Amino acid sequence: MPTPATSSASPTSADALSARRRRGGWPAVIAVTLGIFSIVTTEILPIGLLAPIGGTFGISDGTAGLMMTLPGILAAVAAPTVTVTTGRVDRRRMLCALILLLALANFLAAIAPGYWLMLVSRVLVGLVIGAFWSIGASLASRLVPEAQAGRATAVIFSAVPLGSVLGVPAGTLLAQLAGWRAVFTVMGALTLAVLAALMASLPPLPPEQVTRLTVLRDLLGTPRVRIGLTATFLVVTAHFATYTYVTPFLARETHAGPRLITVFLLAYGAAGIAGNFLAGAWAPRELRGTFATAACLLATATLLLPVLGTGKPGALVLLLAWGVAYGAVPVCSQRWFVTAAPGTPEAASVLFTSSFQATLSFGALAGGVVVDAGSTTVVMTLGGIVGTLAVAVVLRPPRRAPGPSRA
Repeated sequence: MPTPATSSASPTSADALSARRRRGGWPAVIAVTLGIFSIVTTEILPIGLLAPIGGTFGISDGTAGLMMTLPGILAAVAAPTVTVTTGRVDRRRMLCALILLLALANFLAAIAPGYWLMLVSRVLVGLVIGAFWSIGASLASRLVPEAQAGRATAVIFSAVPLGSVLGVPAGTLLAQLAGWRAVFTVMGALTLAVLAALMASLPPLPPEQVTRLTVLRDLLGTPRVRIGLTATFLVVTAHFATYTYVTPFLARETHAGPRLITVFLLAYGAAGIAGNFLAGAWAPRELRGTFATAACLLATATLLLPVLGTGKPGALVLLLAWGVAYGAVPVCSQRWFVTAAPGTPEAASVLFTSSFQATLSFGALAGGVVVDAGSTTVVMTLGGIVGTLAVAVVLRPPRRAPGPSRA
């Protein structure tokens, strides 16, 4: 006959095992990370493929640039729209359906007989970006124990720099070897593999709280959320207004050749991965300081590039600092929104995704206007000034108001 201690221990162990299975654990975190890697890579692939795609369809570089502009704009709209519309649907089913839609978008791009179908595929990519980010970015605490949630979030967000460091260069190389259509075919196949991983590893994820427009409206009325929106707008504008044109800056001002520029950008991407994990470790303990440090590093790097970036060593050092800084930004921004609205993590992720994607498109567009009117040096300087404003917003003393979050 079992002792009372034995009788009570067995159910506890069984409950713990059941809880771990329900959570999904690190395999589920890796699957979500691979999903975001596929999304990020698909979103920015056209950066390296503008010329061959434009040549195939006989369009200008400016028209080909719509492949980058459309997804960002649509993602900003899709983040609240799709998430609210599907608020009662199991999140596992949503993530799988969205990844399937991404695979379809890639295959449509691969077979597009005209540019119109390519743009249709980019519309689908925008819908996937907005909805998947809004749902997936807030799942870490549901997949692993709370003590590991910060590290799991950093792993998920590492897909952003990984997409730049691995995805785009690999896609560009494959396009040179087999043509740009082969790139989208391979991405479609990779996305189907990610779908299989999600289906195998994700547990059922019923909505914990249905995200409604009234919830988003109430969050927008929160001072801390408004600070997060303002800081995100400023720092992301500063980044994309400048980084979009860093290649011509390095070519004209630093006098770096194509191979050296590639090395510089790979070093930037590697630094971004490091910044992502550093922020994942520091932000849970000191969010305000980590966010302000990242914005300050970004502002300093862009301000000093026209001064010290004319020499190759100076340019490399500043790009490394810039990479660390921007690698930390998505982690800090997303955590800011989540801690500002701890009871509605998915709604907080909607605001993060929508503001981030809208600002991405705005920043690239604003940078283009400045470059056309001035030069890459001017856009770097103005980007640094905007980044400095972001530091001031983040460091602004919080109002004395009741709230469970800590900066």
